[in-house]
Amino acid sequence: MYFCDVRSKLLNHINSPKELRLLNQKDLPQLARELREFIIDIVATKEGHLGASLGVVELTIALHYVFNTPDDQLIWDVGHQAYGHKILTERRENFHTNRQLNGISGFPKRSESVYDTFGVGHASTSISAALGMAIASKLKGDFKKQHIAVIGDASIAGGMAFEGLNHAGVTDANLLVILNDNAIGIDPSVGALKQYLTNVKKGTQKQDNIFEALNFNYSGPIDGHNLPALIAELERLKTVKGPKFLHVITTKGKGLKQAEEDQVKYHAPGKFNAKTGDLNIKTPIVEPPKYQDVFGHTIVELAKTNKNIVGITPAMPTGSSLKYMMNEMPDRAFDVGIAEQHAVTLAAGMATQGLVVFCNIYSTFLQRAYDQIIHDVAIQKLPVIFCLDRSGLVGEDGATHHGVFDLSYLRCIPDLIIFAPRNEIELRNIMYTAQLGLEFPIAIRYPRGRSLTIDWKQPFSKIEIGKATELKKGKNLAILSIGSISKNVSEAIEHLNVSHFDMRFVKPLDDKLLHNIFKSNTTIITIEDHAITGGFGSAILEFAAQHNYKNTIKTLGIPDQFMDHGKVDELFKLINLDVNSLTQYFSEFA
Repeated sequence: MYFCDVRSKLLNHINSPKELRLLNQKDLPQLARELREFIIDIVATKEGHLGASLGVVELTIALHYVFNTPDDQLIWDVGHQAYGHKILTERRENFHTNRQLNGISGFPKRSESVYDTFGVGHASTSISAALGMAIASKLKGDFKKQHIAVIGDASIAGGMAFEGLNHAGVTDANLLVILNDNAIGIDPSVGALKQYLTNVKKGTQKQDNIFEALNFNYSGPIDGHNLPALIAELERLKTVKGPKFLHVITTKGKGLKQAEEDQVKYHAPGKFNAKTGDLNIKTPIVEPPKYQDVFGHTIVELAKTNKNIVGITPAMPTGSSLKYMMNEMPDRAFDVGIAEQHAVTLAAGMATQGLVVFCNIYSTFLQRAYDQIIHDVAIQKLPVIFCLDRSGLVGEDGATHHGVFDLSYLRCIPDLIIFAPRNEIELRNIMYTAQLGLEFPIAIRYPRGRSLTIDWKQPFSKIEIGKATELKKGKNLAILSIGSISKNVSEAIEHLNVSHFDMRFVKPLDDKLLHNIFKSNTTIITIEDHAITGGFGSAILEFAAQHNYKNTIKTLGIPDQFMDHGKVDELFKLINLDVNSLTQYFSEFA
């Protein structure tokens, strides 16, 4: 356990890698201790991703010590592990603002620093990006520039990473791929590649080295916490031509006992005691469940009575709460690793055989499997049940993680049903309805965080596909909402004589109700926790145009820009979707 000391330290004098490279190598272990202290102290009070950054402290120091960053290009895959990198690259004084509104991003971001050579947030992109940079350098006649991709053992199993390796192996690009092998992503790594890497580490791997077979100059495995060994090997690799692969063994959460022992919980532990490492104990209070847990418990409940139900998630069993099914029914719940495309087509294959497949993928990650949704599911009218967790604004993870595009990119797909529950009871009921049997695939989008009702585990009831509900009856103004943002609307119009409809389905729309709404109200306002462009509001505008309605129509939602990071409530206020702003806006039309 390391304890922070506010007295002058080495780290206090390191503002950039230039100062780092002036240090004597024998002083670097002390800097590593101080860097861990700094990360632990800040994350303990400000929250963020902890374990990944603690595990690569020595590797981070070694990379900036050996390579001439930012001229040499360093790319961190996903970016969970880049806190030490940020602190050493001119952001130490601002690191306390990490992931906060108007503060620095929790992930590498090109617009933030010249040291962040490529923006990341999703997995398995670093090798392709670094290879692109290396090829560009060669074309420009710069043969000295180094290009380094640091990728984890969970991310390298992603298909895109292998696409990059496959291409790089037939080039002479000046590329170094560093495998940060700690046997865990957010949850433990899965699959045959994990077993292969385990065998390599144990020295029991008898087959040819897979990376050498792809024409990489392979070295390792080496201890990723041994600074002299790391520096010596990186210095050697600087002189090696062509694609190189360094296998580094690290421990996620290194330097904090609890983070080493419970790597899943301490990936992003929330607030904790920096001195003891213990998580803050919250006073037990009765709260509504998280939407993800409603999904997790409900699929188990349904699967007990429907033997055909199976669950799939790409590397997010804890985040999606499919872990409950994996624990109770391990042969019917599948973590396929960071492989969204495979997850969707695997679901399609299962559906052809009559299985009822719940494919749970975060909204922002489903973007990565768009072709599979169209080509493998929708065209074949396979009734896969897509559960889009973390839809809408997700908060501190920012632009790479906000799930604000799914309605737009799904709405144009023929025969795809799209539903957004306004609360957890609706989520349960649409899951129940879907597993009874549908003719087409369905996408169910729900947000991150807690829902509304404490007494949520109520008897199931079937939902009529395409049927909306009236939540409040008023005059002249009709507000049409979709999903959980209806809560903000209900609070905003409590004292206004206006109508409020929860449309529930973006596709198919409740045409019958919409005709009545347009004939009975002069003004229609749509609201969604989603991009305005192409979303639910656009669907209502298209309906009005198709039927030649001349009502005044206003659309509210996420503006046509990439939203930054910050608490969800802060972001809502920023774009006038908070209760007070909505009350003021609706009052102008009431």
